[in-house]
Amino acid sequence: METRRGAAANPPAAGPADRAVPRPAFTDIAREHLDRLYGFCVHLAGDRADADDLVQETLLRALRAYPELREPERAKGWLFAIATNAWRDQLRRRGRRVQTASLDALTEEDDAFSLFQTIAIEDPFPYSDELHLDFLRLFQDEDVQAVFGSINPAFRLPLILTVVHGFSCKEAAFVLDVPLGTILSRIHRGRKQLERGLWEYAVERGLVTKADEP
Repeated sequence: METRRGAAANPPAAGPADRAVPRPAFTDIAREHLDRLYGFCVHLAGDRADADDLVQETLLRALRAYPELREPERAKGWLFAIATNAWRDQLRRRGRRVQTASLDALTEEDDAFSLFQTIAIEDPFPYSDELHLDFLRLFQDEDVQAVFGSINPAFRLPLILTVVHGFSCKEAAFVLDVPLGTILSRIHRGRKQLERGLWEYAVERGLVTKADEP
C-alpha cells in the first residue's frame, strides 16, 4: 500500500454526501487523469523516457493502494502524490538527492523585482495600449518552458501544481508533503523567479530593448 504518513491513501476528508458516490473502477480513474499525470511526471523526471517509467511505477503503486482510497473523487491529488513519492524514490536509488531550497535562496533584489513595474518603466512598446499583454505575446510555448525550466525545482513544482494543474495551495501541500506555509513561500519565490526569468530571457534574445541608462 502506498502511504506517506498516511496521506497518500487518505486525502483530506469530505462530507457524508461525498462518500455516498459510487466507487469507480481503477481503470476509469487512471484513464481520466493519465494525460495530466504524464505531464506532471515529465516535469518531475525532466525526460520523457524517465517520465514513462515514472508513470508506470505510479500506476502500479496506485493500483495496489486503490482499495484504501476512501474518496476516489479526489484521486487526482492522490495520484500526483504517489508520483512525487515514486520520483523521490527513483532519485534515492540513483544516489541523487531531491533538490531543496533555502528560504534565503531569493535575494532581496530578486524579491523586490516586479515584472509589471519593469515593463512600465522600460516601456518596450511605446504605442501599445496593452503593454503587459504585448510583452507576454512575445513568448512561444517553448520560450515559456525554457524559463520555467530555469526555476529552482523546489519553487517550480508548486507553481506547476497550482497554475498548470489547478490545485489549491492546500492540495499542492498534500501532493508535495510539505506544510502549507512552505508552499505559500515557495509559490511567492517561484513567481518572482519566473517574472525575472521572463524579463531576462526577453532581453537576452532581443525580444525587447531596454531603455538607455541615464
